[in-house]
Amino acid sequence: MNTATNVDPSEVDKFNKLASEWWDNTGAFATLHHINPLRLNWIEENVKRGYQGGDANKTAEMGLTGKRILDVGCGGGILAESMARRGADVTGIDLGTENLKAASLHAEQSNLNDSLRYQHIPVEKLAETHAGQFDVVTCMEMLEHVPDSSSIVQACFDLLAPGGVCVLSTINRSPKSYLFAIVGAEYVLRLLDRGTHDYAKFITPAELDKMALNSGFSRQDIIGLHYNPLTKRYWLAQNVDVNYMLAVQKPLV
Repeated sequence: MNTATNVDPSEVDKFNKLASEWWDNTGAFATLHHINPLRLNWIEENVKRGYQGGDANKTAEMGLTGKRILDVGCGGGILAESMARRGADVTGIDLGTENLKAASLHAEQSNLNDSLRYQHIPVEKLAETHAGQFDVVTCMEMLEHVPDSSSIVQACFDLLAPGGVCVLSTINRSPKSYLFAIVGAEYVLRLLDRGTHDYAKFITPAELDKMALNSGFSRQDIIGLHYNPLTKRYWLAQNVDVNYMLAVQKPLV
């Protein structure tokens, strides 16, 4: 599709208005702060798995260290910063200008300017000029906020070097996800602002798997992310009824 149209302005505006809260771990993005260690470790595990037996300069044992990483839909930089802290060279892209200001300011305050940078650019546009230039691409909690998620997945594939690993996360479209991700998270527990998610834009694992395979990826792993509101505990498990992450790899040839 026309890359200039693969954005919902209302979605960008929604997160721009919350930009001042990105680094408040008790604010609107508290959930992201809580789940970040889980998703960061799972990303690194799959990068290690993907690079086993690969380029000697990017050995599995190094994990994220030394990898060129692109974080698509980086928001205020919560994940991007954590990957840079593990030794990666990270580029974060987003279409929310206020999000990027918050991310850049925090990176500067954290003395990460040498290993972390941000750009205001659609991923499809970046793929036109930087195809094959990244070892890892992440796209977390974004696919359910755009008009054409398959276009994003294809751009992620194009941006990866052969053998590169991509990790995607989104929300399953199921009765359980409506109950937990919208009714529970937005209206009952108020973990997220009302209207954060649109159930119709949720993506089933089968749909995301098909997008990935159609783009040229090979399957690697899938995991569900779970939360107990009573104990406030987050954990990973095989059940993917609500939130889930998918790791895929670009073939070497």
